[in-house]
Amino acid sequence: MNAVDSIDKRRARVAGALVAVALLLLPVRVCFASRIEGVDFADRVSVGGVDFKLNSVALLRYMVFIKAYVGGLYLGPGADPQSILADTPKRLEISYFWEISAEDFQSATREAILRNIGQARYAKISASVDQFNALYKTVKPGDRYALTYVPGVGTELALNGKPLGTVPGAEFSAGVFSIWFGDEEVDSDFKEALLAKKR
Repeated sequence: MNAVDSIDKRRARVAGALVAVALLLLPVRVCFASRIEGVDFADRVSVGGVDFKLNSVALLRYMVFIKAYVGGLYLGPGADPQSILADTPKRLEISYFWEISAEDFQSATREAILRNIGQARYAKISASVDQFNALYKTVKPGDRYALTYVPGVGTELALNGKPLGTVPGAEFSAGVFSIWFGDEEVDSDFKEALLAKKR
């Protein structure tokens, strides 16, 4: 092997390494439109005869540095992300990175709904909130909850693809989805990312 061939091969190896580094630095959502933080979300889901299309995915951080969970918002026919709390079909899937007890879900759900809709409206759906809270199970890292609302049917809670129960009522649906999409949402960045169209 002469010196010229050796130099050419070294240049080729360096160029290949630079390309590999560039690919690694690309945002994950550019390469995988339905993947975030290593978690996959299907582009389409069918539940109860209703077809839902993925609108966007997002990461929720706790205390800035801690990754709490990732979510994917799905919209059904006639749904608009700008009026997400309207009486239209929608689905929110959340995949967790930490263990969370059923009791923590229950208290957080009550407090977040009350904070978003106020005491008077909460009183009208308090029985439905109790019914919904009774469905919760403790989740472990990697578990996924899905919250699906179909008008005229109700809001279904499923864990890892297994339905746990359905609570009827459009007003209850608006209340429970307000946890993430109300004026006093859990996290504004999470909300905005989910309501934005995925690229």
